[in-house]
Amino acid sequence: MKYRSILLLIICIGLIAVSACSKKDSVNKGEPSEDELQNLNDSAFPIVKEKISLDFFAVHVPEGHQDWNDVLIFNEYEDKTNVNIDWEMVSSESYVEKRNLALGGGSLPDVFYNSYFSMPDLTKYGSQGVFIPLNDLIENYAPNFKKLLEENPTIEKAITAADGNIYAFPTLNGPGFTTNIIGARPYINKKWLDALDMDMPETTEEFYQYLKAVKEKGPSNGKVEEVPFGGSSIEELINNYLLGSFGLANKGLANTFIDRDPDSGDLRFYPVSEQYKEMLEYVHKLYDEGLIEKNIFSIDHNQFLTNLGEGRYGSVVWYPPEEVASKEHGKDYVGMPMLEGPYGDKTLAIKGLVDSAGALVITNKNKYPATTVRWADYFYSEEGMKHFFMGVEGKTYEIDDDGNPRYMDHITNSKDNLSLEEEVSKYLVVAGGGYPAMKTEAFYSGVEVTPQALEAVEKLEPNIMKDEDTWAPLNHTKEELDQLLGFGTDIEKYVKEMRDKFIAGEESFANWDKYLKELDSMGLDKYIKIKQDALDRQLDE
Repeated sequence: MKYRSILLLIICIGLIAVSACSKKDSVNKGEPSEDELQNLNDSAFPIVKEKISLDFFAVHVPEGHQDWNDVLIFNEYEDKTNVNIDWEMVSSESYVEKRNLALGGGSLPDVFYNSYFSMPDLTKYGSQGVFIPLNDLIENYAPNFKKLLEENPTIEKAITAADGNIYAFPTLNGPGFTTNIIGARPYINKKWLDALDMDMPETTEEFYQYLKAVKEKGPSNGKVEEVPFGGSSIEELINNYLLGSFGLANKGLANTFIDRDPDSGDLRFYPVSEQYKEMLEYVHKLYDEGLIEKNIFSIDHNQFLTNLGEGRYGSVVWYPPEEVASKEHGKDYVGMPMLEGPYGDKTLAIKGLVDSAGALVITNKNKYPATTVRWADYFYSEEGMKHFFMGVEGKTYEIDDDGNPRYMDHITNSKDNLSLEEEVSKYLVVAGGGYPAMKTEAFYSGVEVTPQALEAVEKLEPNIMKDEDTWAPLNHTKEELDQLLGFGTDIEKYVKEMRDKFIAGEESFANWDKYLKELDSMGLDKYIKIKQDALDRQLDE
C-alpha cells in the first residue's frame, strides 16, 4: 500500500510537471494563455483590464531622450492602454554588446525594441525559439499591421523568413514618401561655393575640383579651419551617394554588396567589380589629398555634429544641417544633385519600404504576447502614427487651418535655440529611428521633411531609384544562414576592412588581385550561390 501511494505521488508530480511544461511551452511559442485572454479587452483601449508590466530593452542615441520611463509619448500611452513599460535604456555605443549578452544566455527582456535585428538575426533566433513567431498573433491581434501587409505585399515578402514565419515588427517607409526613403543626403556649403565662384558640381570630377578649391583657397577667410568633406563615417559618402555614380547597388541597398550585373543580368557581388575598384580609387584620391576629414573612420559622433554646427565642412552627406547641427551655420548648406560618374551613371540607390526588419521582437520570456502585439499594432494605425510622430494635441502639436497636425511654436522656435530634433526629443522618441511604425508624409514631421531637407530631395529627385526596381532583403533558410554566419560573415567583414584600408592608403591598389584571390579562398563562389538561390526563391514567389 505504501509503495502504491509513493507511485501515485510520483505520477501526480509527473503530471503536474508535464502540465507546467506545457503551459510554459505554450507561452514560449507565442500562444496567449487563458489568463492573458481573460484580461484582454475586445475593444481598442484600454488594452487590458488589469494593469500589467513588460520589460523592454531599448537603444537611445545621444540626441534623443535619455529615459523613456518618463517621456510624454509613453506616459500618455500607458494611461491609454493600462500597459506599463519598464524601459532598460542602453546607449548606442554599447547596445550590440549588451544585446548579445542577453541573447547568449543572459536575462532576456520581454521585448527588444529598436534593436535593429537583421533578417539573419531574426531567422537565427526565431528558429532557436528565442523570438516567437508572430503570424497568428498578427492575424488575430494586429488589424492595422495586417492591413498594411495586404495592401503592400512587398513588405510581407521582405519581413517573412525563409521558414515562413514573421519574427518582428518592422520600421516602414510609407509608399511614395521619397524624402524619407533616401535617408541621409548630400549637402554643400553654398556660401563657400559662391565665394569660390564655382558652379554646383554635377559630376564626380567637378565635386573633386570643388573639394580641392576649399582646401587650397580657404573660402571662410580664416573664420574656421576648413574641412572639404566631413562625415560621421565613410559609409554615408559611399552608400548614400557614390555607389550610384559608379553603377553599383543597382537593385537598391537592402542587400549588402549584391546587385545585378548589367552585362550578364546575373546576380553580382559588386565589391569584386572594376566599377567598385574605381570608386575606391576615387575616394582614396579624395582622402589622400586631404579632402576628406582624416579621422572619418573614428570620429566621435558628437564631434562631427559640433564641426557641422560650426560650419567647418565644405560638404557632407547627412541630415539637414540647419536642423541637426545649428541654425546659425546650418543655413549655409544646400542640397546637391546626384553626381554623374565616369561612365555616365547617376542613380541614387534606396532601401525600399522596409527600413528596418527587426524593430520590435517578442522573446520567449514574454507572458503577454497578444497584449504586446496589440500594444505595437497601434503605431501602424493612422491615429497611432500621429501619436508617435506628433505627440499629444495641445502639448506638442495643434491642427492648422487645413486640418493637418503641426508642431507647436515652442518646438519649431526653440527658446533655447535648440534644433528641431533636440526639441522634439523632449517629448517623443523618434531620434535614432528603428521603431515599430510607418513613416508617412501625413504625420512624420522629422528633419527629413523640413524645408532644407525637401530642397535637397528636389535636387536628387530625377535620379532616385524607383521602389519597384529594388530587390527586397534576401531571406535565407536556416541551413544557408548557418553557412553565411560563418564564412559569409567573414567575407563581408573582410570587404569592409579592405575598403577602409584601400581608401586610407593602408593597402595599395597594386594588391587588388591579392584581395580578389583572398575572397576566392574564403568561399566567394559558395557565397554567391547561396545568395542566388535566395534570389531565385524570392523572384519565383
